[in-house]
Amino acid sequence: MRQSVTRALISVSDKSGIVELGVGLQALGIEILSTGGTYRALSEAGVAVTEVAQHTGFPELMDGRVKTLHPKIHGGILGRRNVDAEAMRDHDIAPIDLVVVNLYPFEATIARDDCTRELAIENIDIGGPAMLRSAAKNHQDVWVVVDPADYGTVLQALQDAGDEALELRKSLAVKAFRHTASYDSAIAGYLGEDEFPESLTLSFEKLQTMRYGENPHQRAAFYREARAASGTVARLEQLQGKALSYNNVADTDAALECVKVFAEPACVIVKHGNPCGVAIAESLADAYEAAYATDPTSAFGGIIAFNRSLDAETLESVLGRQFVEVVVAPDFAAPAVEAAKTKKNLRLLRTGELQPALRGLEFKRVGGGLLVQSADELCFAEQGLRVVSQRAPSAAELADLQFAWRVAWFVKSNAIVYARDGRTVGVGAGQMSRVVSAKIAGLKAAEEGLRVQGSVMASDAFFPFRDGIDAAAEAGIGAIVQPGGSMRDEEVIAAADEHGMAMVFTGVRHFRH
Repeated sequence: MRQSVTRALISVSDKSGIVELGVGLQALGIEILSTGGTYRALSEAGVAVTEVAQHTGFPELMDGRVKTLHPKIHGGILGRRNVDAEAMRDHDIAPIDLVVVNLYPFEATIARDDCTRELAIENIDIGGPAMLRSAAKNHQDVWVVVDPADYGTVLQALQDAGDEALELRKSLAVKAFRHTASYDSAIAGYLGEDEFPESLTLSFEKLQTMRYGENPHQRAAFYREARAASGTVARLEQLQGKALSYNNVADTDAALECVKVFAEPACVIVKHGNPCGVAIAESLADAYEAAYATDPTSAFGGIIAFNRSLDAETLESVLGRQFVEVVVAPDFAAPAVEAAKTKKNLRLLRTGELQPALRGLEFKRVGGGLLVQSADELCFAEQGLRVVSQRAPSAAELADLQFAWRVAWFVKSNAIVYARDGRTVGVGAGQMSRVVSAKIAGLKAAEEGLRVQGSVMASDAFFPFRDGIDAAAEAGIGAIVQPGGSMRDEEVIAAADEHGMAMVFTGVRHFRH
């Protein structure tokens, strides 16, 4: 079969698989040009290779800053085989039919603790993106490969199809353009000082195509930021179970981010994006028992997150009591992994060490645009909690107020959380009226026979009227934590005093829509 590729240029920072590729190309009789460390790696492996400087007749300059920026390189890549052949011949430009390039590791460099601005600048690749874009533009005649995972596919195609694999060249060209766009975006993000730049470019890599989105008629995929931190939903290791669905990922993220904020052994159960049960205790088993007891009905089919390595006894308690879609924890004891095998569809997700990580910017799609904001990463204001009622909360109440406030941080607005002894008693979420959310929290507590009397209440935003305080007092709430800031704060505080309740302001609102 006719072989269209006669000459390849290889210049890579990531050298994984490069020797095998070089050997394969040599076996096909393809001449190889290369530079620097790639040239040395191929030469030392016995692959016949020509240095780019020898090919161009021009030496590398400026400590390697100028190597491939030469007409014999870009003319060889960009020349249209059926249009520019005469110009290439007149100027002694040999065609380059295959370009294998991956770029200086800019993002890995700027992630280093010892990275200086000078080091970052020197790791901005110039020649690499230029060659990739040239080859991708001319994919009608030229192969471009940016991902080592594609080496085998390309070698096989060259052996089987030669110049007939236009669709494959087209897909590789698209991949190259996306790669250079992501690379430029990372550089602009590093050099730029504006949190909200005039032009916003986002870059994510696809982790999986999903069966469907929120609903079966919607298509969906899951993407990850290149610099996603460990311990986040985008960096989880799945130990067993079916592929994660769109809703699984969203709910796992909600559960994981909530459980991270507790120092004590904690369990968070999430259903449809909201914590339906949260507890801290001396052990994970006790935390799960208390979290589950808040709302067993909603816990069915939920997502359960723990902030400690999960033991087999606790997992067996979960599996013996309820249907669960996902269990996520920093690690799992070996017997727990074995116990999970009895439920082959259960998704078991390991995070590794949990580290509260800054979430950066948040995005919400709207018609024709995108809303962008910094993430809600402030639990309390700098001055901390401020007692505004005549009665100060007891030490036990204060601990429960702080617990309830952390839970409310992750509940959809309007959010009301009833809590007692380090566990949720009732959760009211996502209602148009804060009073209705409070009634739902009380209803949940009553359904499960949980004692509201003496519990505390957290509200994610201020109370505009005293009716919410009156309803809480009637339910038996003894202390309330809320942001404050209403025009009627004095009226609301007076209501708390009338009922002998303690009230604490945080100075921070936590709307979550």
